Amino acid sequence: MITTPATPAEPFARATLDFLRASVSPAVVNHSIRAYAYAEFLVDRWDARGHEEYDPRAVFFAAVLHDLGLSDAGARRPDRFEVAGADLAVEHLRDHDVDAGTADLVWEAIALHTSTGIAHRRGLLCRLVAAGTALDFGADSEAVTDEVAADLHTRYPRLDTSSTLHAAIVGQARALPAKAPVGSLAKYLLKTDELGAPTDIPARWGD
Repeated sequence: MITTPATPAEPFARATLDFLRASVSPAVVNHSIRAYAYAEFLVDRWDARGHEEYDPRAVFFAAVLHDLGLSDAGARRPDRFEVAGADLAVEHLRDHDVDAGTADLVWEAIALHTSTGIAHRRGLLCRLVAAGTALDFGADSEAVTDEVAADLHTRYPRLDTSSTLHAAIVGQARALPAKAPVGSLAKYLLKTDELGAPTDIPARWGD
């Protein structure tokens, strides 16, 4: 059974969830918390809890803040949403005295979380955040039973996760084309929308 892990002991962890809820839509909040649960699920599945790179604080911060670029603050920045979100996350961490080394690892994991094939070569944290995020859409989810997913969705409903994220990413790209460079997820979603074509993003649990 996948359960939502306890947040790190530091008081700042709860403040981070409050910051997330104040920044993005409920659908993105729930997706981010599910991504964190899946990332910790993968820690156990990969037998990585004793890995020298495993830091539960970094996993928490990177997973729950990975879509911060879809906030209003992220939309106002010129960078693609992954980079805007990474910058915003690090600003938040630094404001609360998280050490520079952890903040840098979190930045990289957030910035690369849609870069399949790159994130998975950049250390444990990048792998966990990219794979945990993808798991929430059903990618490589054979180890997750429907019953386990249903329990997680009961606690953190999907609230049209896929269409909400899709609309937010495409909306930013249309408003500011620089946020959709060639090869980015934003560019891909924008082009499929323009062509009226379906995406190939997994959707095991629907929207």
